[in-house]
Amino acid sequence: MKKYSDLYQIISQEIKLTQYAETPTELYEPISYMMSLGGKRLRPVLVLMACQMFDADVSKALNAAHAIEVFHNFTLVHDDIMDNAPLRRGQQTVYTKWNMPIAILSGDLMMIKATQLLCKTESNQLKSLLEIFNKAAIEVCEGQQIDMNFETRNDVSHDEYINMIGLKTSVLLAASLQIGAKIGGASDEDAQYLYDFGKNMGIAFQIQDDILDSFGEGDKVGKKIGGDIVSNKKTLLLIELLEACNKDDKKFVTENLLFESDIDKKINGMLHLYKKYQVKEFAENMKNKYMNLAFASLEVVNTINEAKLILKHTAQELMTRMS
Repeated sequence: MKKYSDLYQIISQEIKLTQYAETPTELYEPISYMMSLGGKRLRPVLVLMACQMFDADVSKALNAAHAIEVFHNFTLVHDDIMDNAPLRRGQQTVYTKWNMPIAILSGDLMMIKATQLLCKTESNQLKSLLEIFNKAAIEVCEGQQIDMNFETRNDVSHDEYINMIGLKTSVLLAASLQIGAKIGGASDEDAQYLYDFGKNMGIAFQIQDDILDSFGEGDKVGKKIGGDIVSNKKTLLLIELLEACNKDDKKFVTENLLFESDIDKKINGMLHLYKKYQVKEFAENMKNKYMNLAFASLEVVNTINEAKLILKHTAQELMTRMS
C-alpha cells in the first residue's frame, strides 16, 4: 500500500501539471503562485489515504484531493489578509506580492475552482461529497470568525476553544478523510469513523501547536517562540491560566501582562505563570485525550489493519515532527 511520501508525490505532481487558466493573468497567476508554495499537502494526502483503505485505485480520488488542497490554500490567501501576514512558507503572501483586491478576487476564484475540481470526481455519491465539502467550508469560516471574536474576550472557556479549533482547523482534515473513504466505497459508518478520527486528531495537532509556541525550541518549530503570547492569542494555555490562577495573578495578567510593550518581559512573565500553574501539563493531557479518541475511532473502521496502521503512523509522525 502507498504511504504518505508516495501519495504526496502523486498529488504534488498533479498540482504541478495543472494550469488553472491564463487570462486575465492578474487573476490566475496568484493562484498558480500560491499552489506552487508547497507545504505538507496533508489534507489531499488524507483524501488519497482514506480512499486506498477501501480501494487500491487512488486515482479516482485525485480530483477530490486536488479540490481540498485548492480550498485549503484559498483559506490561507484570505487568512494572510486578515492577519496582515507578509510571508507564507517563507515567500511573499499573495496580497503583498500583488495587492489586496487581487488577493481577495483570486481567493474567491480558488473556492470556485475547488468546487469545479470536486465535481469532476466520477462517483455515484457526488451529491454526498458536495454536502460534506460545503459543510466543512462553512464551518471553517465559522471557526475563523469565532477565533476573531475571541480577540476581545478574556472569558473564553475550554469548551468554546475546543469548538473553535474543531471548526477552524479540524473539520477540513475530517472531511478530507470522509470524502476519500466514500470515493473508495466505504460504508457511511466507516466514513464517519474516519471523520471522527480526523476531527479529534486535528484538535490534538492544534493543542500541540499551542504548546510548542510557548515551550518549543525556535529552530525546531520554525518560528519565534512566544508569538501567541505577544499577540494575546486565546490559546488553550492562556485560557487554562485565566481559569486556574488566583485572583491577584489573574488581575496581573488581564491588567498588566496582556498590555506589556516589552516583548521579552511579556513572554517571560507569561511563561513563569504557565509553569506556576502547570498549564503545559494540562495542555499535554488534553492533547493526549483527543489523540486517544482519534485512535479509538480508527480502530473500529472495517478495513485491513495495514491501511489503518499507515494512517495511524502518519498521524504519529506528524505529531513527532511538530515537536
